[in-house]
Amino acid sequence: MINPDLLMALVGFAIVSSITPGPNNMMLLASGVNFGMRLTMPHMMGVCLGFTLMLVIVGMGLGAAMLAVPLLHTVLKVTSGGYLLWLAWSLARSGSLGGSQAGARPMRFIEAALFQWINPKAWVMAVTAMAVYTVPEAMVASVLVVSGLFGVINLPCIAIWVGFGVGLRSFLEDPLRLRLFNISMAVLLLISTLPLLLDAI
Repeated sequence: MINPDLLMALVGFAIVSSITPGPNNMMLLASGVNFGMRLTMPHMMGVCLGFTLMLVIVGMGLGAAMLAVPLLHTVLKVTSGGYLLWLAWSLARSGSLGGSQAGARPMRFIEAALFQWINPKAWVMAVTAMAVYTVPEAMVASVLVVSGLFGVINLPCIAIWVGFGVGLRSFLEDPLRLRLFNISMAVLLLISTLPLLLDAI
């Protein structure tokens, strides 16, 4: 099983990687602003549970397969880049609180869970966690421990970003401020993804 020193290192890695900016946190911040905490809950739970499941699957062998087959890596990069561009465009065009704009809605649970599979930061986090913090002599048990601990730590970390968004709602009731905020979030979403995509090339 994971020794205490490695476990403490894992806790630190989980906190830092979960709470730092990335596609999930940028979108959760924007959703908190545009839709509030209650309507963002399915998005938030989809991120947490979707990533936890991803960790388990990567730990059980998918991560090694991705590294061994360059074509899968290329497909992931192209799919990720295209979808993130679409998300950024949709976010930049959003211009009203509470989803009153036609077609505006928060991300659904299943959408947020599936998004983890094309989120470059999620892949880096998952592959790193499984490569560094699992124990070959007890692989299944250590994969489950790493995944479970990550899930427990991830939820409050991403909830902070939603809370920041909710706190900004009153300031961003002005349509111009909200439009500028959403455009800024779209740009930050792209910036937060760019280094990960370039590193994967």
